[in-house]
Amino acid sequence: MNKDLQETMMFRIDKEHDKTPKEILLQVYEALREKGYDPVNQIVGYLISGDPTYITSHKNARALIRRLERDELLEELVLFYVNSHQD
Repeated sequence: MNKDLQETMMFRIDKEHDKTPKEILLQVYEALREKGYDPVNQIVGYLISGDPTYITSHKNARALIRRLERDELLEELVLFYVNSHQD
């Protein structure tokens, strides 16, 4: 452990952690469905309350959804809805 204390250490975040809100929502939805929950109801419960226990820990879904602020998730949902319903 004779490292130069003046040396700068590099820290890298794994690319898997750089998921988009869309990818996170889809993964959480699938994890909830696999566990037998109604994914829409559970995600809405989380978005309204902020309580992460609405989201299963199956497939790390709870940790995934908490990487984003709820307003980011709501923005993604509204944008998707509006974009898919434009004439």
